[in-house]
Amino acid sequence: MSAPQRQDTRKFFENLSGAGKCIGVLTSGGDAQGMNAAVRAVVRMGIYVGAKVYFIHEGYQGMVDGGVNIIEATWESVSSVLQVGGTVIGSARCKEFRTHEGRLKAAHNLVQRSITNLCVIGGDGSLTGANLFREEWSDLLNELVEQGSIDEETAHVNSVLHIVGMVGSIDNDFCGTDMTIGTDSALHRIIEVVDAIMTTAQSHQRTFVLEVMGRHCGYLALVSALACGADWVFIPEMPPEDDWEETMCQKLSENRADKKRLNIIIVAEGAIDSHNKAITPDYIKDLVVRRLGFDTRVTILGHVQRGGTPSAFDRILASRMGVEAVLALLEASPNTPACVVSLVGNQAVRLPLMECVQMTQEVQKAMDEKRFDEAVRLRGRSFENNLNTYRLLSYHKADAELPNSSFNVAIMNVGAPAAGMNAAVRSAVRVGITEGHKMFAVNDGFEGFCKGQIKEIKWGDVGGWTGQGGSLLGTKRTLPGKHLDKIAEQMQIHNINAILVIGGFEAFESILQLYEARADYEEFCIPMCMLPATISNNVPGTDLSLGADTSLNAIVETCDRIKQSASGTKRRVFIIETMGGYCGYLATVGGLAAGADTVYVFEEPFDIRDLQANVEHLTQKMKTSIQRGLVLRNENCNENFTTDFIYQLYSEEGRGVFDCRKNILGHMQQGGAPSPFDRNFGTKVAAKAIQWITRTLKESYKGGKVFANSDETACLLGMRRRALVFQPVSQLRDETDFVHRIPKEQWWLKLRPLMKILAKYKTSYDVSDSGQLEHVTRVRPKDTNTSAAI
Repeated sequence: MSAPQRQDTRKFFENLSGAGKCIGVLTSGGDAQGMNAAVRAVVRMGIYVGAKVYFIHEGYQGMVDGGVNIIEATWESVSSVLQVGGTVIGSARCKEFRTHEGRLKAAHNLVQRSITNLCVIGGDGSLTGANLFREEWSDLLNELVEQGSIDEETAHVNSVLHIVGMVGSIDNDFCGTDMTIGTDSALHRIIEVVDAIMTTAQSHQRTFVLEVMGRHCGYLALVSALACGADWVFIPEMPPEDDWEETMCQKLSENRADKKRLNIIIVAEGAIDSHNKAITPDYIKDLVVRRLGFDTRVTILGHVQRGGTPSAFDRILASRMGVEAVLALLEASPNTPACVVSLVGNQAVRLPLMECVQMTQEVQKAMDEKRFDEAVRLRGRSFENNLNTYRLLSYHKADAELPNSSFNVAIMNVGAPAAGMNAAVRSAVRVGITEGHKMFAVNDGFEGFCKGQIKEIKWGDVGGWTGQGGSLLGTKRTLPGKHLDKIAEQMQIHNINAILVIGGFEAFESILQLYEARADYEEFCIPMCMLPATISNNVPGTDLSLGADTSLNAIVETCDRIKQSASGTKRRVFIIETMGGYCGYLATVGGLAAGADTVYVFEEPFDIRDLQANVEHLTQKMKTSIQRGLVLRNENCNENFTTDFIYQLYSEEGRGVFDCRKNILGHMQQGGAPSPFDRNFGTKVAAKAIQWITRTLKESYKGGKVFANSDETACLLGMRRRALVFQPVSQLRDETDFVHRIPKEQWWLKLRPLMKILAKYKTSYDVSDSGQLEHVTRVRPKDTNTSAAI
């Protein structure tokens, strides 16, 4: 008898219909890069499910004024907005909406067009306003009926208003979400400026005081301080001790004595001391000049941080959130509370809007009442982790204050270079020294290891490494398998007690080989940890690898330029080849961020019929007002359907409608300064890895020596959905396709249907994973050893 069929509980998006629904989308409050990507996703997803979508121009002001401010959106009306900063539908602060009369007018304007679903993209003020509007909705409709503005029937049909919010704010000051739309782009602007300032400060031995935005939230200041290795940071959530002037000046002069030619001090515009008195850049400058006589300059970044094109991360975040917002509206029932869609770790979630708003207000209250530790805790895990990492790395204790562990820890890079490797090495070295270990740097991977290129590395040796691209230690693809004798010998000579390997797929294979050789070599019975760093993002056990974000930004920036090169000429399609080996991550996620029409990857086999369908689909599109097409192809997606083949096919089939150009992006995807995300991610994972190494060393130190041979002592530290997890490499072996060097299961394949929908393809989309409404977590258990937010 056959086993009973397991009931399929999966939920498919195509079963949700938006027919007869009208969705209004507005951006409100301060603008943020990536808002347009969110608007585009809402419009296209709404139209795709058969709903009508309306732009509400100029935020709530447009809703109150009505008329030409509320117009129906078409598929083409959001074409080419992905790369535009700010918001194309305008935003305004609106006093009138705060009054009852204003909201009555707004309700009338919406009801006339049967808009009962609102998607609001803005900060906490805008979202609170939307919630109040929803609570008053039925009273407002009754009032309109009494005035005779609408009839009973209209009021009945439109009796419930559904609201979904997305947080667009560069300050990242909203509780319940790891990242708000615009934060990553603002960090890009800040880091571009800091990197530029560092070169001039270096030349003149100057001190620079930089003011960044964040009236009530120090996130931008804190993360940019982490990402550029600033000497000091002032944020509203963590006022300095009373004698901070003395301490700071002492630290600055110690840094100069350590041959450091420049100092960078970052100040959030809302920075205060412990008596709630403002700390201004000018005050700091005068202090440094008066006490130390250093040549000091102040730079206020201002609105530069809000401007410019959105980063790859913000485009993907906003696109994922926009799609999730439409799903939430389709599934809403009359008693669903207003919710915000957000990202926690790498997962889309839905949270009750008012819970998030209340918690955000509680942070401010805690700060006003000088309960600063509480404020930091309420900000969430991600903020707290940033703060703890910054504290660990910024202050160099005197040797006498350090614990003495007498352990030697080696650090190395293996595989191809990836941006962010140096940030990870710097962080690991400094945290290791703080934990009392002797840190050893290995040059040129395992090739250097067996030649004995191993030397001690000190605190000052890694100064200024965070912003450097590539690998300063030197890296090679050589695996240890053939040199085990020599490596074991070098481990003995240098008495290496633990090893941290930062690299790509080769690094994973290396740790696996050393683990498997433990039976023959006691030298390898030590704690071993690997941090995934590869632009291809093809390492098992992690959703994200170090370097992939920098690479995505390079791809997206180039695609933007390539698309723009055709503006004003006739219709044109670009075929672009990306790197990634057999892993289609860069092509798929890059395609989602650049607005590609089709992306060919190895993981999703395709044949000539698919190519034919794609060409026809693009031809149809080009007959409308759309001028440019973008097709991405992963370098190893198919050995016969090469980039040239696809280029020739499209050129022939598109003759008379569009012409074609091809580009192979090549190594520009691997170079460049690391993005803020990669600097920050590298810094945090490396600190976490060293803390794990310290714990494991203590647990495995018996009888005067380290002996660790269990599976758990050879690990990979990866990000899985919402947490950072240490996973034994022996366990990950079964999850890996070694022939094609990719994990057997990859989370980003779920993003492919999303990309197809936004490019107007009919497709099946499994949304079982999409958010159930959760609650904002308050007091949470202490992080276990295995997990933590990014």
